[in-house]
This record gives sequence, structure tokens and C-alpha cells, in this order.
Amino acid sequence: MDWSKLVIAIVAGDRREQEIARQAAATGAQVRAYGFPWPERGIPGVTLAADAARALAGARVALFPIPGIAADGALFAPACPSRIVPDRAMLAGMRAPAHIILGWADANLREHGAALGIGFHEYEWDTGLMLMRGPAIVEGLLRVMIENTEITLHDSRVCVVGQGTIGFLVARYLVALGARTHVAARNEVQRAAAFVAGAEVHPLEDLDELAPRLDIVVSTVPAPVVRRAMLERLPAHALVVDLAAPPGGVDREAAQSLGLKFVWARGMGTRAPVTVGRSQWGGIRRRIEAIFGDGA
Repeated sequence: MDWSKLVIAIVAGDRREQEIARQAAATGAQVRAYGFPWPERGIPGVTLAADAARALAGARVALFPIPGIAADGALFAPACPSRIVPDRAMLAGMRAPAHIILGWADANLREHGAALGIGFHEYEWDTGLMLMRGPAIVEGLLRVMIENTEITLHDSRVCVVGQGTIGFLVARYLVALGARTHVAARNEVQRAAAFVAGAEVHPLEDLDELAPRLDIVVSTVPAPVVRRAMLERLPAHALVVDLAAPPGGVDREAAQSLGLKFVWARGMGTRAPVTVGRSQWGGIRRRIEAIFGDGA
């Protein structure tokens, strides 16, 4: 395909988007950016727009970040001074037929896209991409755990809730570090795999009973599974970490009202933004090539 005919807008995100922008510009595409940390020397071949609407104007492809969309529809953009909520007016400036590639779209974004004829291409559940950025997420999580506890991870009592791609990687690393690793998961096959990897396994229904024995809880499930009833039974020193995208898996208000140390650790891929950005671009590029085939 002729990348030079393609206008790509990269809107929101974190330092990973810097590397994605570099990789996109290297194809010869026209790349505009807004809403992620902008390096002092800029990014060769990438134009910094004044706002999201101007970044999107005329673009055939928009790249939104992989972390989930907030409850108010805002894109993940922790360094942006204002929230970026893509509405119909903002998206209307894209050149039809337009496409948005992102982690996942919420109902409001889908509604705007349907009205404007915009296609969505989601990769939140791309197992291959998740595995590629998994080590950076786990390393970021380990940093959070070390910084927020006064005990070693070795011999600590940790429960990983959920055994999707990231949950399985987290449990495997913790076992390797010598943590007394528990895994709570709904799926029997996932529990069996965790058991073979060296963890003690439990159905989700056993979380309340397990809670008093834990030092750390790590939730990887983007649904409310770590509820007040469990949190009330945790020791006072316990650390609760939520790795999940919105709405998250932990009752945050309950954790805070109970005085527990709680961290919503979204965006852990920033631990290695160059590595993760390159892996994400690999998946994004394949999607763009599949969309446009032999021509932009």
C-alpha cells in the first residue's frame, strides 16, 4: 500500500504513543498527534496538533490508546491537561471512510461511529499483542508492589484474581520469585493451569474465606469481583492492586474507606514504552494493511 497517501491521527495515550508515532511516520504516512507526552525535540515526521479535533481532521485512521475508556467516555491520557472525550463533532472531521484502531470502544463511541460511518478495530483481546507487552506490565506491577509494601515479595502471601493472559503471567512471575501465590479464577481449566505452574488455586467464591491470610491482592478482571465483603476481611497491612481496565475489578471506594492501601495500576505498559510501543505498532500496522489492502 502507498502509506504516503494516508493521514494517521494519534490521539491520547502515554509515552508508548511516542514510539507508535515514530513507527507510523517511518512508513511515510502523514502523522498528527495530540494528547500524549510530547518530547522536547519533537518526533521527526509527526505534527503536534493544537487539539484532538485538529489532529483528527482529514485523517483516514485514528489511533486511540489501548487502556480502557473511562466512565465519562474520556480516553486514557494521564499527561494531558484536559480530558479527551471523542464526541460526534470531533470525529466528524475524519475523512470517510474512516477507521479507528483502539483497545476497545464504549457504547457512546460506537454510537458516534455508527452515525458517521466510522469503522472500529479493537485489539484489547488480541492475545498475541497482550503477550508481547505482558513482561512490561508485570515489571511495572512488581515495582508497584515493592514500593507499597514493607515485606519482601519472596514468601509473601499474594492472590492473583483472574487468569487471563496477564493474570497467568503475573502468577507465573510471582511463583518464580518465591511468593506464596494463590490464584482465584472462575474457569476450571485456568485454575488447573495455575496449579501446574505452582500456585494454590481457588474458585472466585472462596475469596472472602481466603482474605485474612493475604498480604497482597492483585485483580486482573475488568468486572467487580473484589468486593467489600472480601476487603473487610483483609489484614490492615494488605496492599490491593487493580490491573484491570475500567470499570476495574476492585471496589475502590470500599478499599479506601477501609483504610487499605489501594493502587489502580492502569497503563503499566509505560514501564518499557519503546518496547511496548513497537509491539503495539506491529499489531496496528497489520490492521491498517488489512483495511486498505493494496491502496490507501
